[in-house]
Amino acid sequence: MSSLAMDPVQPFAWPAPQGRWYRNAAAAVSALGLHALAVVLLVAGWAPGTPPEPTTRVLHTQLVSLPAPQPPAPPAPVAEPAPPVPEPVVQPEPLPQQKQIEEAALAHKRAEAQRERQKQRQQARERREAEQRRLEVERQAAEQQRQAEAERQARAAREAAERARQAQAQAQAEAAASRQYLPIAKQAPDYPQRGLDKGLQGDCTVEYRVDPQGRVQDPNIVGDCHPLFIRPSLAAARTFRYQPRIVGGQPVAVPGVRNTFHYRIER
Repeated sequence: MSSLAMDPVQPFAWPAPQGRWYRNAAAAVSALGLHALAVVLLVAGWAPGTPPEPTTRVLHTQLVSLPAPQPPAPPAPVAEPAPPVPEPVVQPEPLPQQKQIEEAALAHKRAEAQRERQKQRQQARERREAEQRRLEVERQAAEQQRQAEAERQARAAREAAERARQAQAQAQAEAAASRQYLPIAKQAPDYPQRGLDKGLQGDCTVEYRVDPQGRVQDPNIVGDCHPLFIRPSLAAARTFRYQPRIVGGQPVAVPGVRNTFHYRIER
């Protein structure tokens, strides 16, 4: 340890009137202060000797292989900011008069809505009633048409039955009349030679009157007849003989009697 060289302490000269005791105390305090200063310097590391030798520093190097550079990562998607939440609007408290006006308007709207519903119900009821009336009219028209159709069919059936009855009666009358002037003798006509040579065939109707003696009077050709068949047909009709018709016990003439001659060549 290095010794600390200190200057000799000069005694403090107190004023004479204080005495010797004061001089001794001042000397002790000065010595104590100097020792304390020396201790502080020693603790702080102060050494009055030679400075230490400089330390040699060695630099070490090392080769480091770096990896290949990577492409930069895509930037993270930026989240869209959430829409701001609207703050609730606080409606101001209506004034008493304004509240009454709003209640009156609301009551008026309710009354209008009720009247509109009643009007709609009335219109719907009227439409239903009109539809029912239309269906009833259609039903009555269909019923009348059905009845008319039934009556028409019944009338047609009655008319058909009446026509059948009349036809039957007429047939019976004609049958009775024909029985009254049944032919007694009929002679077939001669086939014309020219017709045979030409191969002609056909029909020829002769109308005549049967007199009370049953002989044929005034024969005439009726309808289409080939000229070659007219003469033989009239000649054959004149040879016919009939049983006279008796009416009231007396023979009478019968007009409009017809007879058809058929000319056919048999092969």
